[in-house]
Amino acid sequence: MLVTIATFSFPHEAHLAKAQLDAFDIPSFIADGHTINMYWLFSNAMGGVRLQVPKEFAAQAQELLDGPVEIAPIPESEIGPEPESVVCPNCGGALSKPYTAGKRPAFITWLFLGFPLWPIKKVRRCMVCNKITKA
Repeated sequence: MLVTIATFSFPHEAHLAKAQLDAFDIPSFIADGHTINMYWLFSNAMGGVRLQVPKEFAAQAQELLDGPVEIAPIPESEIGPEPESVVCPNCGGALSKPYTAGKRPAFITWLFLGFPLWPIKKVRRCMVCNKITKA
C-alpha cells in the first residue's frame, strides 16, 4: 500500500524530492505528475503532484524530507586544475568568456531562406574591452 508523504505544485519539485529518496534507497512514486505537466492549471484541483512511498518506508522518508539536505563536498581529485585565463591581446585584461560569433546573421538567413549562409565560429569575447579574439 502506498502512502502520500508530500504534495507539490509542480512536477519538478516532486522529482527533486524523489531523487533525494532514491539516494537513500527508499522506493518512491510520483502520482499525477504527467497530468499536471500537461494541464498545470489542474494542480490545485487535483491536490498537486503526490510523492508516494510504501507504508513501511513512510516514517523514514518523511524524516528524510523534513530534515536539512546535506551535500557531500567534491573531492579535490575530481575538481581538477584551475582553467588558464586567456589574456586579451587588445587591452591585456584576463576576463574573457567563450562566445559564438555569427549566430544572428545565420538565424536571419535561416528564417528567410530556410538554411544559414553565415559561418558560426567559436571565439572569445573580452569582458573589459568587448573585443572578439580567436578561441
